[in-house]
Amino acid sequence: MTQTLDIAVIGATGTVGEALVQILEERDFPVGTLHLLASSESAGSSVSYRGKNVRVREVDEFDFAKVKLVFFTAGPAVTLSYAARAHAAGCSLIDLSGALPADQAPQVVPEANVEVLAGLKAPFQVSSPSPSATALAVVLAPLRELIELQYVHVTANLAISAQGREAVSELARQTAELLNLRPLEPKFFDRQVAFNVLAQVGTPDAQGHTLLEKRLVRELRQMLALPSLKISATCIQAPVFFGDSFSVTLQSASAVDLEKVNAALEDAPGIELVEAGDYPTAVGDAVGQDVVYVGRVRGGIDEPSELNLWLTSDNVRKGAALNAVQVAELLIKDLL
Repeated sequence: MTQTLDIAVIGATGTVGEALVQILEERDFPVGTLHLLASSESAGSSVSYRGKNVRVREVDEFDFAKVKLVFFTAGPAVTLSYAARAHAAGCSLIDLSGALPADQAPQVVPEANVEVLAGLKAPFQVSSPSPSATALAVVLAPLRELIELQYVHVTANLAISAQGREAVSELARQTAELLNLRPLEPKFFDRQVAFNVLAQVGTPDAQGHTLLEKRLVRELRQMLALPSLKISATCIQAPVFFGDSFSVTLQSASAVDLEKVNAALEDAPGIELVEAGDYPTAVGDAVGQDVVYVGRVRGGIDEPSELNLWLTSDNVRKGAALNAVQVAELLIKDLL
């Protein structure tokens, strides 16, 4: 491809923003001029791209008419502050924050619901879902033809990096304090997270569900095109820097054929099926990789219509940055 595209990345100094810039370079995305944007606190720093240090500028001062495509990798408040301005300037956007409603910016995972992109016209607005929903959609999509899904139960063991650099630093600091027998002083979290598991990620609502759990359910239903699917989601905080892991139980309307399930997972894009008797881990397998690892594929102990799976993937790379770039790769033909 000889034509290039001027693009911007908002949140370029964050964990996802830096990973996205790295993936743009690795995949030889046709970038013309790359504009890296962040808050006033991060402006002035630099991020490496194609052997050069690209200076990060303040997003509030940026003219979106300079670019054709912008990635929003910061939080929902940033997207809500600048998305309309970018769109009004004729700029297409891919949002990773979950701030935009599905009717304005549909959630897309290429391995699961690429057909959604067919009806979009530039300047488009698309959302890349939460890392948890991305990983689950990649694995559940090839099973839709085999299993008449009645119920999905997910326990998501989330990496600390989902909450940003401050959370990563907190885990590192707490670990050092405990190993050096110093008094523990929680700061980012309200209690010890090092060598511990926290029962929730975020603040629950009156019914006891967190925003992340509700977002996971909403996004998964949309991407699987099953708006009435019953989904139970529990997100817990694991003391892991990078890499999410999931225990998943699917309830089918009829007996599950494990041989066909394994064959479908083996052939599906974006999945690495681990042979029976072994299982994948975030640290040993998923971190730094571009696939979702699946293991411990098994039926129920006494329920033939039940299917149990163990998944793990790199939440920053596969779950967020790579998915957004893959979506962009499918859409840029309409922008060049």
